[in-house]
Amino acid sequence: MAPTIHPQGLEALRALAALGGPLIQDSSPTDFRAWNATRPRPAGPALHEVRDMDAGGIPCRLYRPSAATDLGLLVHIHGGGWVIGTLDSYDAVCRSLAARSGMAVLSVDYRLAPEHPWPAAVEDALCAVRWAWENAGDLGVDPDRIAVGGDSAGGNLAAIVAQQRPVPLRFQLLVYPATDMTRSLPSHAENSRGPILDVHAMDWFIGHYIPDGKHHRDELASPLHAPDALMDGLPPALVITAQYDPLRDEGEAYGERINRHGGTASVVRFNGMFHGFWAMQHLLDDADHAHDMAAAALRRALA
Repeated sequence: MAPTIHPQGLEALRALAALGGPLIQDSSPTDFRAWNATRPRPAGPALHEVRDMDAGGIPCRLYRPSAATDLGLLVHIHGGGWVIGTLDSYDAVCRSLAARSGMAVLSVDYRLAPEHPWPAAVEDALCAVRWAWENAGDLGVDPDRIAVGGDSAGGNLAAIVAQQRPVPLRFQLLVYPATDMTRSLPSHAENSRGPILDVHAMDWFIGHYIPDGKHHRDELASPLHAPDALMDGLPPALVITAQYDPLRDEGEAYGERINRHGGTASVVRFNGMFHGFWAMQHLLDDADHAHDMAAAALRRALA
């Protein structure tokens, strides 16, 4: 049965197709990154301060919506399959979250595969969160009010950070997170043709990031398969998924596992949407609503 994609989503997909560009599975990471950097990006809202910084050797970008010196902080980890994605490609998303939530956002430019394969991205995410906590005063944020979040590969890394507990965390924002490198749940077969993310792109991303399948169930790769001890006492989570996304079921299964272990996870599926819709808040009402929902959850958790 053909997917019933939301009409706004169909228009967005047509606009993307009109841009042209190579198939990701036929490209080298270097070539695809170069093409991806030429794509037009939406402008996000103006903020009190936006500045690049070095977070213990990891490039980051700080977004501050006000001059307050005790803001809550979201450490944001971008998507892109651990292979693509940059601070610039997620600039509008981070600006949106900071403006809507009233919280600071620290965007993390972790090392990418295949030049830096697993677990380099995990190491950078853990280090950036630890650095933010240790340097909260310089960032103008409260070290007791820190959250972690991201979409897709960034959701994978955010979930792992929350499990590993490098610092006390108040909340996790997981947008269609990749939680199961085995890709064994039904949505991978149901949505193997995409749109946006299909089986060929999944092969390409995971093949560059964790080429050796013996690591696919490791706790630093697949948070869904982490030992029970790592699931106990996790911070509250908002898990956002999309109906026509290969990652749908593993994101929802992860939220359910948090709840089974006594945590609190709100799991919200956007029907008619697909992988990548989160970053289309300028085009899609559902993405705009998702940003509002995430911002409200951040305000509550970091109050």
